[in-house]
Amino acid sequence: MAPNHDPQNPNPLSFIFFFLLFLLLLSSSSSPSMASSDPLISFLVRLQSEALATLGPKNFDPKLYVDLPLKTDLSAAESAFARLPRSPEGAILAPVLGMFLDEYFDEAGSDLAYVEPVDFVPEPEGFLPNVENPRVRSWALEVHSLWKDLSRRVADEVRERPERHTLLPLPSPVIVPGSRFREVYYWDSYWIVRGLLVSKMYDTAKGIVNNLISLIETYGHVLNGARTYYSNRSQPPLLSSMVYDIYMRTQDLEFVKKAFPSLLKEHSFWVSDVHKVTIRDVQGHEHSLCRYQAMWNKPRPESATIDEQSASKLSTASQKENFFRQLASGAESGWDFSSRWMSNSSDLTTLATTSIIPVDLNTFIYKMELDISVFAKLVGDNSTSEKFLKASKERRAAIRSIFWNSSMKQWLDYWLISKNNCEEVYNWQADYHNHNVFASNFIPLWVKAYDSAEEVLESLQRSGLIQEVGITTSLSNTGQQWDFPNGWAPLQHLIVEGLAYSGSKEAKSVAEDIAIRWIRTNYAAYRITGAMHEKYDVTECGKPGGGGEYKPQTGFGWSNGVVLAFLEAFGWPHDKEIDC
Repeated sequence: MAPNHDPQNPNPLSFIFFFLLFLLLLSSSSSPSMASSDPLISFLVRLQSEALATLGPKNFDPKLYVDLPLKTDLSAAESAFARLPRSPEGAILAPVLGMFLDEYFDEAGSDLAYVEPVDFVPEPEGFLPNVENPRVRSWALEVHSLWKDLSRRVADEVRERPERHTLLPLPSPVIVPGSRFREVYYWDSYWIVRGLLVSKMYDTAKGIVNNLISLIETYGHVLNGARTYYSNRSQPPLLSSMVYDIYMRTQDLEFVKKAFPSLLKEHSFWVSDVHKVTIRDVQGHEHSLCRYQAMWNKPRPESATIDEQSASKLSTASQKENFFRQLASGAESGWDFSSRWMSNSSDLTTLATTSIIPVDLNTFIYKMELDISVFAKLVGDNSTSEKFLKASKERRAAIRSIFWNSSMKQWLDYWLISKNNCEEVYNWQADYHNHNVFASNFIPLWVKAYDSAEEVLESLQRSGLIQEVGITTSLSNTGQQWDFPNGWAPLQHLIVEGLAYSGSKEAKSVAEDIAIRWIRTNYAAYRITGAMHEKYDVTECGKPGGGGEYKPQTGFGWSNGVVLAFLEAFGWPHDKEIDC
């Protein structure tokens, strides 16, 4: 018989047991996710480090090594690796390393198989009717055809032998961004979907959403990318916007019903304690907002050698762990990396991503809450619809109260500066705004979070962000890829679409002008290089972007999608010149 316990006088041993259990659960909930203990990732990171020592840093891409699929069991590869002959200095000779890789690994990306999209046709019916110029139309069809080139399916072996792959199994075909990005990425997928909708490829677009839903159902959130080593973080949350835009084109209510429960789970992830921050404004009102915070405090596996080198100037283990968390959190933001996240723009180790409440993240979550409210009404759940409508109104008020700077007429990121790092409620202070100008300062245009579109437009026009062929990411030339002079397709699209649908004729005119400049630089670069690029230098027409920790990439999913979306929105008259 179980012993009797007086609830007013609990057994002290039981109390200690449950307290220790609580601490264990607490530590596990805030510790790095399962990727940290994945034996394959651990081995591939070691292989990556050894390959750098063998091959040297020139043209070395660390991501290649964590994407390699095993031909055999891990234990056999590890044993063979341990037996490899080394030089007197301890390095593996390049020919020896090459033979080992050939014997035990397939090529990176070989676990994705080409598949032609079921809904691709060379020229869809009703494709871009307002693009009249024959040169522009011919190019637009070439961009449209890139969906076929970027289409893949995850090979059956990934599902059959998952322990040999860092790639994750997905239920539907995928569209990859291109080049070294051989897998699905979260926020890239929004602009890929936007382009697919222009291309009338509705089934492919729905398949992309189904893949992201499958990640939520497995991990509780959409991963940064569909690799095991990305499980410790997400990316800007735009899944609800994908569902909304697909529904507006197709009126497929069953599609909304399928996505709805997963969207609720994703919202819970973003408003959980990992990301939530409470801040009290000058009127004494408390607001809940969100920040980026990856569940990781080690080098990112896909960039481990780079992260370790960057951290080498730090002296203590705790400093390095914090830096690694800031790096992963910066990757979660999609802006990896930018002076936006640094206290010293010339020193990457001053990244403080988790100490910043970002304008754009809260804009995306506001949009998510609006979308979920709409979807709940569509599926007949009126109480949930009201709940999320209320949440969206509260977040809009927070965006206004915490981010809006009335003198600059922009929304500014807010830095969490406190003498007490365990503070539960931060008190808002005007000095803690980041007064530097970034494209993100104007992202709330996309959700009409303003009182006057005209005053925001005037601020944008005098900000210095609008350059020769598009909007630059920042005004600081730091060598980081999310800084000047790089322009990125997502930022062009969010700001242009916000201006175009603001109801202001002047704003719409400016939006069209920016879109035309962006289309022209994409066209010029395509004619010079034969490719669409990940980013562009907005100071010079036809010049791809640069900077950052890897070589500029081509393909390219979101650039293709934004060009097609701009051509659909604004057309291209027969007599309008396309050349710069």
